[in-house]
Amino acid sequence: MKDISTIAASGAKPESAPDARMDKGAIKRIGGYVSEVVADFAADPMAQLGLVAFCAAWFALRLPVEILTAFLSILAITLTQMVLNKQNEREVDAHRRDVALHAKIDELVHASKRARDELAGIEDLEEEDIERLRNAVTRM
Repeated sequence: MKDISTIAASGAKPESAPDARMDKGAIKRIGGYVSEVVADFAADPMAQLGLVAFCAAWFALRLPVEILTAFLSILAITLTQMVLNKQNEREVDAHRRDVALHAKIDELVHASKRARDELAGIEDLEEEDIERLRNAVTRM
């Protein structure tokens, strides 16, 4: 097992890190790329105007509405799932950064002679209580 200071100095991730276990396969990488391109295209205002024009033309040509409804439903579900997948990836990354930040802060607290035990675990308190504790600390 590597020493923490060795891992931190080298910038390497330990073998148990989530990124080391979640090596994406080729299909997931390609699917992720395609969904990202489609989502970027769908977010463009001109693409949305094009979709409105497409729907208007569909109705003008008196084509079956059921097919258009099915197409639009599948499109909406797919785009929603892409957004949720991206959001989940960002939350996992943010959690990893939060854990690292807490570890750094814990190290600073342990190194400080004036640190108080009452402040440990205040993440679960209400915002007003945290602000009250913070003001008490700054007055010291």
